[in-house]
Amino acid sequence: MVKITDYKTMKNELGESFHALVVQGGLESVRSKETNRTYFTVRQTSVPCTFDEDTCKSLIGSELDGSVVRVEVDPYEYINEETGETMMLSHRYEYISEDNRIVQQNIVDKEVVL
Repeated sequence: MVKITDYKTMKNELGESFHALVVQGGLESVRSKETNRTYFTVRQTSVPCTFDEDTCKSLIGSELDGSVVRVEVDPYEYINEETGETMMLSHRYEYISEDNRIVQQNIVDKEVVL
């Protein structure tokens, strides 16, 4: 289950504005690679939508079936807006509906079948 916590207004490559809903997954326990100590976090991502601003505002607090999952991608540079720190990341987070999660779990690679 994910919760819509906010929305953002963004621009596409053509400079046109659109909205994205910010969705947040549940509480997770994570172990730090540096200190080996446990901390709590939530995964969060933005999902583009076709809604106007008023609709986006009205959806804040709504819950949806699904989860926010970590997806490995080609390495890219990320600048933390709060600290200004530059980091190299090789993942991003995506929303996946419960239906799509079930389908992905049941897909068998072609090489395995042959």
